[in-house]
Parts: sequence; C-alpha cells; structure tokens
Amino acid sequence: MKNLDNPVVNKSFTFATRIVRCYKYLIKKDKSLISLYNQLLRSGTSIGANISESQAAASRTDFRNKLRISLKEAYETEYWLKLFNESEILDKKEFDSLLTDCLELIKLLTSIIKNVKLKT
Repeated sequence: MKNLDNPVVNKSFTFATRIVRCYKYLIKKDKSLISLYNQLLRSGTSIGANISESQAAASRTDFRNKLRISLKEAYETEYWLKLFNESEILDKKEFDSLLTDCLELIKLLTSIIKNVKLKT
C-alpha cells in the first residue's frame, strides 16, 4: 500500500505493520497482558487508518480533524510504548525503534496540521 507521493501515508502504514508484528510477538511471549497489547494495537494502527481516511476528506476542516485524531492516537501509542518499556514488556532496542518512528509521525502530523491551519 505504498503511496509514493505521500510520505506520511507511507510512514504511518509502515509503522502500523510494525505494531501488528510487535503485537503478534508479545502475544506469543505472554498472553496474560493481552488487554494492554490490544490498546497498543488499536492506537498504533489507528494513526495510519485516520491518515488514510483524511485523503478523501470533504473539506480542509475535515482533513485537519482526521489528522488531529491521528495525532491523538500517536500520543496514545507513545504512552503505551513508554509503559511497555518501563514495565520491561518490550526490550530496549525494539522500544527505541518504535518510539523513534512514533515521534517522527507526531512531528509530521503536527507540522501538517499547523500548515493546514495557516491556509484556512
């Protein structure tokens, strides 16, 4: 599902696939925390889903609102990643890599939202 013209769509899709793989790994590792893993899966994949939905927005306001939802989901994902790191659910290498990607999405979304505001 690569969209060569849209880096944020690509990055969010790649991030979502990494979150799905992480989820599958965590479930194999310890099923007792599945309710927490589900939170990470939901928020981490929702970022890209809302970005994708924003591509068919009816207006600039609709576009900006979809991206705001994506940004909120990215912040929630950051929370879960940090919790999993502090709780030693994720190893440091996996945490650092996922967090870096999540923070990059937060920066991109913040920038896009600010630019859309300036134009409306």
